Amino acid sequence: MTKVLHPDPAWRTRVTAAVVFLLLLYPMLVASEFKPWTLFDAQSLRAAWMFLRDFLTPSIEPEFLAMVLRETWQTVAIASAGLTLALLAAIPATFVISERLSISRLGTGRMHPLAAGVRQLLRWVLVVLRSVPELVWALLFVRIVGLGPTAGVLAIALSYSGMLAKVYAEILESGDAHATDVLLANGGGRLPALLYGALPESSAELVSYTVYRWECAIRGSAVMGFVGAGGLGQRLDESTRMMAGGEVATMLIMFVLLVAAADLVSKFLRGRLG
Repeated sequence: MTKVLHPDPAWRTRVTAAVVFLLLLYPMLVASEFKPWTLFDAQSLRAAWMFLRDFLTPSIEPEFLAMVLRETWQTVAIASAGLTLALLAAIPATFVISERLSISRLGTGRMHPLAAGVRQLLRWVLVVLRSVPELVWALLFVRIVGLGPTAGVLAIALSYSGMLAKVYAEILESGDAHATDVLLANGGGRLPALLYGALPESSAELVSYTVYRWECAIRGSAVMGFVGAGGLGQRLDESTRMMAGGEVATMLIMFVLLVAAADLVSKFLRGRLG
């Protein structure tokens, strides 16, 4: 029995969609100056081969390895110092913007207009801080304070302070409000209500998120080195510019080990916190 082949009933739709996609994609490729054929230029292929040949034999000179370890430690220091400064700003900001700690809302459920205005103004400031990526902050501070780890520390401090304050406030708002409301209703101040009411309920989640942001700060500090903010990333950028494949391979291995170690520490601490 002869089998009758039926054409795809949706072939016109598929062909039309493909044509429309190509028509829309082409001007985008032109605007982005996408020229993949330059990869196959003789000069490009020769440079790529020389870099790859050196890349497959990582540099293990003692002096170079000592420099890599020193820069790796500086990367961790940048992340830790930046996160510490961010905490110094985020904790007071959380104390201010958290509606859970508002005394004026007791009974009526509405805050005093002045308190609400201050909270909203600070929220806008925090939005600005966390909306600008730390890489952009690093570029700005490199222009202001020059090359080096200071720019990376300040960039992490500004960007992460906005992130930490927002998430801290959300964690406190999502917890059980009974203990906090009882303390405030019985004449307790906002600080005791925070310390004895809100924090015991949310402490594990707050610490867990802080450890996670420290892990992210280590990754970010390594990347910010590419714009001159110090650490391992800055040395990696210098070796890449010189097409030193062996040095790049060694630093990439160290970078992977650093991020993996930070991930393990973060995972261990979060596991201990339950």
